[in-house]
Amino acid sequence: MTTSFRRSPLGLAILGLLEGGPLHPYGMQQLIRQWGKDQVINVGQRATLYKMINRLCEADLIKVRDTTRNHQYPERTSYELTDAGRAASRQWMAEILSTPRNEFPEFPAALSFLPMLTPETTSDLLSKRRELLVQRLAERDAILATELEGFQLPRVTMLETEYLRAIIHAELDWVDAVLAGLNDGSITWSREQLQAIAAQLKL
Repeated sequence: MTTSFRRSPLGLAILGLLEGGPLHPYGMQQLIRQWGKDQVINVGQRATLYKMINRLCEADLIKVRDTTRNHQYPERTSYELTDAGRAASRQWMAEILSTPRNEFPEFPAALSFLPMLTPETTSDLLSKRRELLVQRLAERDAILATELEGFQLPRVTMLETEYLRAIIHAELDWVDAVLAGLNDGSITWSREQLQAIAAQLKL
């Protein structure tokens, strides 16, 4: 079975959480944070979560299980996975894991327009980015150390953190190489040089 529903990390997370049984939206949000999935899934806005739940309901991928009322809490609606939702989650996992997708991140887009800046400005900005990357790398190392401390967790539970750390480490290495090129002059440009090249290409 296939679905035309446009997949998203949040949609996949909801389907994945409901594999374990019915949940209400607040419970979903709390589990995503408790399990550290907010590293890769944005649940900062409750309204976004509710909107996705409504879309999944409209697509019959999840359905209302029940609504509870308690004088201590607001009315809570619990949702459960449908057979179509379970099939969709498997389809999405197969597509995401097997096929790289061009997600058009903003950093490469900015790199493609570096000639708008001078090499000196670029070096200053990338140096600031490097500092933040070093901080993020340390944060990922701390998360991995904390997750391992006192528990023998299966490695599968930490793979997204390992992946994020590997991506940050690779970017840090790349930024270091570019900064080295900017500093020794092997990477340089000027507006006049680029305009001359553009003029030659028009001939």
